Amino acid sequence: MATDDIVVVGAVNVDMVVTAPQLPGPGETVVGPGMRRHGGGKGANAAVAAARAGGRVHYVGAVGDDDLGATALRELADDGVGTDDVAVIAEESTGVALIVVDEAGENQIAVGAGANGRLGPVVVEAALRRRLPSAGCVLVSTEVPGAAVGAAVRAAAAAGVRCVLNPAPVIPVVVDLLDLGPVLTPNAGELFALVAAAGGPPSSRASPSCKEILTCAQALVGRTGAPVLVTLGGDGVLVVGSDGTARHVEPLPVEVRDTTGAGDTFNGVLAAGLAAGRELGDAVRAATVAAGLSVTGAGARGGMPTVQALAAALQTV
Repeated sequence: MATDDIVVVGAVNVDMVVTAPQLPGPGETVVGPGMRRHGGGKGANAAVAAARAGGRVHYVGAVGDDDLGATALRELADDGVGTDDVAVIAEESTGVALIVVDEAGENQIAVGAGANGRLGPVVVEAALRRRLPSAGCVLVSTEVPGAAVGAAVRAAAAAGVRCVLNPAPVIPVVVDLLDLGPVLTPNAGELFALVAAAGGPPSSRASPSCKEILTCAQALVGRTGAPVLVTLGGDGVLVVGSDGTARHVEPLPVEVRDTTGAGDTFNGVLAAGLAAGRELGDAVRAATVAAGLSVTGAGARGGMPTVQALAAALQTV
């Protein structure tokens, strides 16, 4: 029977955010009014999104033994995320992301991995031995070492638990994991990078056509036998099912404030829906609406909806 337990494996960061009139170009300095600090990291953000959507979430990751790490864990716990499986790495800094957001809500991000780079397969395997018996979905992101990513996906596959793999960024181990059949959630750039890494042709254009996106997504489905969900930012989501059929999910029309964390919100709410036994289409619809709501607030987690806010928004679409 399906359960709403979700295991999330990925990075936790502290986000330092500057809002500026425009994003800086190479060698350019831009000036904003100040700096705001938020909780971040793709894994931790997705864990928060899944918990706010009503899931019981266990987060697997690593922080340093510093004040930032203690704060990051406290913020996760305050959002209802279980942190018993987080490794605290001695004499290591907690991951930090430096983010610039422009007036249209677009962003640039540079990450110092810190303790995230020390998350090893032993920690992941031990956590999944504890959590998989009650898990309905494992969500894995790739801002952590490839060995940890591989351990998580292989453990989920061996246990017969559905796995969502967010290849952001595309790292070499992802290609080796495709045959295990994870549900993939790349954006368009990651889609083409993954197809190229798997031996397919790279995209020939900076702005590929819808047909080219579909062709590449179907090629990945042919390899994995599992759905591929291509997140398209303000253009919604392309859903290619395990049989290769495709449909487009429209985005929620909102006023954009900050796009940081929208993809993480999508992944977290998707995993929560799948863990709860919802059909893929229903889970994607909820995840797309949640991602839309998320961009209306500042920071990666500021706009992430509660289960009540998400339910209310779903009634309007």
